[in-house]
Amino acid sequence: MPAPLRQKLETLYTAYNRKEFVDPDPLMFLYRYPQVCDREIAGLVAACLAYGRVEMILQAVNQVLMFLGPNPRDRVARLNETDLCRGMAGFSYRFARQAHVMSLIVGIQRVLRQFGSLEACFMAGMSLDDATVMPGLLYLVRHLNPDGACGHLLADPAKSSACKRSHLFLRWMVRKDQVDPGGWNKVRPSQLLIPLDRHMFSAGKMLGFTRRKTPDRTACLEITDGFRQLNPEDPVKYDFCLTRFGIRRSLDMADLGTILAD
Repeated sequence: MPAPLRQKLETLYTAYNRKEFVDPDPLMFLYRYPQVCDREIAGLVAACLAYGRVEMILQAVNQVLMFLGPNPRDRVARLNETDLCRGMAGFSYRFARQAHVMSLIVGIQRVLRQFGSLEACFMAGMSLDDATVMPGLLYLVRHLNPDGACGHLLADPAKSSACKRSHLFLRWMVRKDQVDPGGWNKVRPSQLLIPLDRHMFSAGKMLGFTRRKTPDRTACLEITDGFRQLNPEDPVKYDFCLTRFGIRRSLDMADLGTILAD
């Protein structure tokens, strides 16, 4: 079974893991930034706001990134409270308010001053023998959001959440192919966990990787383990191509079920 299934997934990867299938997806904002120091900040902002209707997500992300300008790293490093308040005045997107986004940007600024980059902070929490990204993610989130002031924008990895948006950010920054721009070279793709949204949760159940009723952290680990059996070096490889089904109007989840069942 594993070999035929991997062949099907590779066929889907070849067909749909292409830039032409990115739009509309907040991932497309990362292509603006050739420098990793800018891309990681833009990626974190885009991932933190990646919930709800995609049209509204893109508007919210664009509002913050327009304020941060073409070089977010330099902009964040030099920001003062007055400029930040003025730039984010009136921001509101679903559960996120001005104060939450300001806290996220202040958290990024604090991490940059202490570690030099988001990647350096993440790696400070990792050990050579860590099987997954969870220790580094916990360390990074604790430094970005020590008092919980970011609200819904940053899920706590120590709790039962699947931390979908955090793992989405890590996928974007660690993997490098036609879709994922990469940039973080010290984290191995084999350590990544699936960014578990409702589309990947449905796909994971179709594949028999989980029987969980909710897309929680346990489901995330089970589905990642299922993909790891097929591709130990890159278990998140098929995330983008599988989640096009159900997201793009021309690709229905029922179609995916038929492909995987054949």
